[in-house]
Amino acid sequence: MNGTNIGKNAVFALIPAEEKFMGRAIELAKLGMGNVAPNPMVGCVIVHEGKIVGEGYHHKYGEAHAEVNAVRSVKNRDLFCQSTMYVTLEPCSHFGKTPPCADLIADLKIPRVVIGSVDPNEKVSGRGIERLKSAGCEVIVGVLEEECNRMNRRFLTFHQKRRPYIILKWAQTEDGFIDRSREEPDFGQPTWITNDLSRIAVHKMRSDEAAILVGTKTALKDNPSLTVREWSGNHPLRLVLDRRGILPATCALLDQSTETLVFTEREMESKPNLEYILINFNQGTLHGINEVLFRRGIQSLLVEGGKSLLESYLREGLWDEARIYIGNKRFGSGVRAPETDWVLNREEKLDDSLMRVYYRNEGKV
Repeated sequence: MNGTNIGKNAVFALIPAEEKFMGRAIELAKLGMGNVAPNPMVGCVIVHEGKIVGEGYHHKYGEAHAEVNAVRSVKNRDLFCQSTMYVTLEPCSHFGKTPPCADLIADLKIPRVVIGSVDPNEKVSGRGIERLKSAGCEVIVGVLEEECNRMNRRFLTFHQKRRPYIILKWAQTEDGFIDRSREEPDFGQPTWITNDLSRIAVHKMRSDEAAILVGTKTALKDNPSLTVREWSGNHPLRLVLDRRGILPATCALLDQSTETLVFTEREMESKPNLEYILINFNQGTLHGINEVLFRRGIQSLLVEGGKSLLESYLREGLWDEARIYIGNKRFGSGVRAPETDWVLNREEKLDDSLMRVYYRNEGKV
C-alpha cells in the first residue's frame, strides 16, 4: 500500500463532516470576491447521505444567491426532503434584488440547515433563522464561524461599525523608506521600490476593494491612475484629497476615465465621472470621508498614501488591516515609512520582495 495515500486519507477522515462541507461552501463563496458587493460572499452545499449533490455561490450582485444556484444544480429534486444544506451565511428573509432564500428552503422542505454565521444586516439578522425554524427545519449555527466571518470582514465591518473596512498599504525599502526626497522637477512618476510581481499583487488587491484613496501630495508627486491595469477586474472608486483645489487638470485622477470623488473645501463644478465633495478639513476629516462612503454603500477602502495620510489613519485608529510591501532596495535617506510595532499575521514572498499582512485585532481578524 502507498504510505502517502494512507496519510492523506487518514487526515481527511479526521475532519468532522460538518466542517468538511462548510469548508467546501467557504471555498465556493470566495469565487465571488470583487463581484458581489454590497452583498456578502456566500457559498452553499447540499448534501444527501454524506455526498454532495448540489453546490453554488453568489456570482454577482443582483443575480441569484448561493442557495438558489445550489438548488438549481441538484438533478434529483426528490432528494431535498432528505438532505442537509450548508451555507456560509444566514439565508436572507427579505425581498431585495431576489426573493428570500429562507422561503425557498422552507418550500423545498429541506429538513436540516447548517449555517456558518449570522447575517449582521438589520434586514436579516436572525429573521432568516427564525423563518427556517418556524418551517420545521433543524438549524445549526456557528460551524467554522470564524472562517466565515474572516471571509466577509468587509461586509461585517460595514454593517457593525457603519464604515468601510479600511486597509492601509505602502511599499518601503529594506532600510525603511517609502520615497526619496523629491522636489517639484522630479514629480510625475512614482518611485518604484518593489518588483513586477508585487505590482501585479497590488493591482489584484485594487480589484478586490471598493474604493482607493490618496492624498494631495501623492497625487502631485506620483500622478497615479489608481486603476486596475495588470490584473483582470473592476476599477475601484478613486478618491483623492484636494483641500484647496490645487491639482492641475493634467492630473491622471481628474481624467474622468473612471468614477472619482475629490474631497475639497472649495466649491468646484462636478463633471461626468468626477464629483467634488465638500468636507470639513479642520475637524473629523477621516470620519467625514467614512460617512460619505457609508451612505454610498462602499464596504472597503484601500488607503495608498502618502505618509501623512497613512499616519492620520494610524493616529485615529481607523484601520483594520495593513499590507506592507518590502522591496529589495536601500535608499539611505528620504521619506521614512510609518513606524509600527504590530504582530505579523502572515508573510508572502514575491520574488525578491515581501508582502507582510497585519490585522489590527491582535494580529488576526
